[in-house]
Amino acid sequence: MKSKALIAVILISALMLCGCQMLTVDQMYQPPKRSEDFNRLQSVINSAIGDMEYSAPLSGENQQIVQTADLYGDGVAECLLFARGGEDHRLHILIFDLQGGEYVHCETIDLPGSAFDKVEYAQMDGRAGLELIVGSQVSNKVSRSVYVFTFSGGEAEQLVMEDYRKFLAVDLNSDSYSELFVLRGGDTQSDKGIVELFRMIDGVMERSVELKMSGSADNLKRIYAGQLQDRKTAVYLASAVDHDTLITDVFTIADGVFTNVSLSNETGTSVQTMRNYFVYADDIDSDGVMELPSLLEMRSIDMTWHNNGQSLIRWYSINAAGEEIDKLYTYHNFIGGWYLQIDSGLIHRISVVDLGNICDFYIWDNGSPVKVLSVHALTGQSREEQSTAEGRFALYKGESTIYAASLDEEAEYYGFTKETVLRSFYMIRENWNTGET
Repeated sequence: MKSKALIAVILISALMLCGCQMLTVDQMYQPPKRSEDFNRLQSVINSAIGDMEYSAPLSGENQQIVQTADLYGDGVAECLLFARGGEDHRLHILIFDLQGGEYVHCETIDLPGSAFDKVEYAQMDGRAGLELIVGSQVSNKVSRSVYVFTFSGGEAEQLVMEDYRKFLAVDLNSDSYSELFVLRGGDTQSDKGIVELFRMIDGVMERSVELKMSGSADNLKRIYAGQLQDRKTAVYLASAVDHDTLITDVFTIADGVFTNVSLSNETGTSVQTMRNYFVYADDIDSDGVMELPSLLEMRSIDMTWHNNGQSLIRWYSINAAGEEIDKLYTYHNFIGGWYLQIDSGLIHRISVVDLGNICDFYIWDNGSPVKVLSVHALTGQSREEQSTAEGRFALYKGESTIYAASLDEEAEYYGFTKETVLRSFYMIRENWNTGET
C-alpha cells in the first residue's frame, strides 16, 4: 500500500469539524491528535483496500484520494476512497458510511479503466442524495467514459455510461437540478465535435438530440459555463480553427429544447464568433453575463506607418434567441498584458500605433490624425521617476514594469483626461491568452 502518510493527512482534513476555536500558544505547538472518527475510518479502509493502491482523479476540482458527499441523502456525508488495481486491475470507488457511530464499508463501485479523470457531485433527479459523476480513462488519454450513479434507492444505480472528451454538470434550464453536458469526438479526427445533454425527465434520464460544434473536438481550447444576456445558463466551447483563429459555440436550453444558439437561424441572426487571434469569451464588464469578442479593424495612420493589423475588440453578449447585444469596446495590448476601454463614440475614429514600449492613440478629425494619449511601459531602476516625469502619471505598478500615461494638448477636447484614462485602463487577467482548457 502506497503513501499511508498522505492518506492520513487527507483523512484528517476530511473529518475536521466545521468551526474554529482559539488555541493557547502551548496548544498550537502540540502535535495534532487523531480523532476517534479518523482512527475508525483508517482501520476500515486498511481492511477494505487489500492490495489496491490509491488513485486520485487527475483533473477537475475534486482531486483528493478521499472525498466526502451525502450520497444517500440522510444528512450524513459518506466517505469515498478512489483506488485501482487488485486482482481485476480495474478502478474502484470504495464507499464508507457512518452507521451507529462506526464506519462501515457499505459498497464498492468497480469500473474499467486505468485512471480516474474527473469526479463531480450534483443533484440531478430531485430525490434525496447527490449523484456521483465519474469520468475514467479507459485505455489511453483519448478514450474516456463518464458514468452517473444515483444512490436514492439505497445503493449505487448506474444512470449513464457514455464516451466523452469533456463533460460538465450544469443547470441549463434553471430548475435547480443539474444536467450532464457531454462532448464527444467524431468518427474521424477531422469530423466536427458532437455534444449531448443528459437530463432527468419524469424520473428517467433522457438523452438529447446530438448537436455539432463548429470545429473538431480535438481542437477544443476551453469549456466553461456562463450566463447569457437573458440570464439563462449556457456552455461555451472555444475551439481553434487553423493556427490563429478561435470560434466559440454557445449551447443552452431554449424553450425546452437543447440548442446551439450561436448557430441559430430561426430569427435570421448570424452570430459571428470567429476572430483572428486567441481572445476568449469572458465577463469583461463584471455584470454576471458572458461577453464574446469580435474584431473591429482600425484605420492606419498613413501608407508608410501602418498600424500593423491593430484592431479594437467589440464585446457583445447574446441571448437564447441568438441576438447580439453590444456591451463595450477595448484595445488589447497582449504583449504588455493590458487593455484600454474605448468610448463607443470614438471606435470609428481611433487609431493606435504600437512602438513597443510606447502605444500612441490618435483620433481622426477632418481627415487628419490627432495624437491624444501615449501609454508607456517603463522598466529599469529609474522607472519610478520616469512614471511621473514630463507630465506622465502611473496607471499600474508591477514588479518590474510600471505602466504610465501622458496626455497631449488636445486630449481633453476628445474626452481623454487623467480620470477617464485611469478608469479605462486594466491589466489583462491571467490565462486569457493561454489556450488552456
